Amino acid sequence: MEDILRPIYQERASNEDTLGIILIEKKKSESPVTDNLDAVILVIVKDAAQPLFIKHYEYKNDTAGLCVVTESLVYDWILNGTNRRIVNWIFNGKLLFDRNEYIESLKKRLETFPYQDRVRKMGIEFAKLIRRFMEGKDFYESNHYLDAFNHMVHALHHLARLSVLEHGFHPEITVWSQIKKIEPQIYKLYEELVVGRESLEKRVELLFLAIEFLITERKRSGSKHLLSLLATKSEPWTFADIMNHPEIKSYAIDLGLLLEFLVEKEIVSVHKVETKGKGLYHRYYYVKGDSATGDK
Repeated sequence: MEDILRPIYQERASNEDTLGIILIEKKKSESPVTDNLDAVILVIVKDAAQPLFIKHYEYKNDTAGLCVVTESLVYDWILNGTNRRIVNWIFNGKLLFDRNEYIESLKKRLETFPYQDRVRKMGIEFAKLIRRFMEGKDFYESNHYLDAFNHMVHALHHLARLSVLEHGFHPEITVWSQIKKIEPQIYKLYEELVVGRESLEKRVELLFLAIEFLITERKRSGSKHLLSLLATKSEPWTFADIMNHPEIKSYAIDLGLLLEFLVEKEIVSVHKVETKGKGLYHRYYYVKGDSATGDK
């Protein structure tokens, strides 16, 4: 297949914007890694009019895909987990072209997992965890037990990914294989929810208590990214200022619930400024003292 596709990737390699080219071949009869195509050529470029361009090819009984993606979108996929195959592609694909060792440098960055990258990913997972937990609880209290169950499965998944990140690793697609070794306690919760003998209602109820404890236990480490940002200036922040900050873009949709959780836990403080309306105040947010470090 590589020989057939060579003219396609050689043409891309001659473009000065191309940083690296990787070939990913299907290993099984059915493989979501390649969208069931026989091969995928991943071309990472410095910049392009379209952040993502995909084209499909067919040769006799074989199929292939060309995926041209910008460097910034690759980092977005890695950071936000919006395309979890990307780490698999980078590490397990066949390197066809590497300008100035760009792909090798990217691999090293993934392996070393810089602290700031890890803390930001933890912030994303923690915010999603809070969202799923709160929505699941709301469904449970409204007697919608199947919906509550669904949200608890997702909450556990975010909790598992958060735990893997806390241990310094990238969460893989097979995150439960990782978590079984890293933190068996969370794996056990997942087993009890999915295959437990208690009624569905009882399983969800018991899980709420366990997850609530684990969330509280991680309230500072999970919110360290947000707390560090709030501490970068001495003046309190408006909600809009926080939400529109580039560092928060990845979890802006969950920011409201996360902030309210941190205010309730007395980690984030509220500063009120009176408006023209009697008894109506603008709300500003800030951190003080040890709260800014997220370590206690």
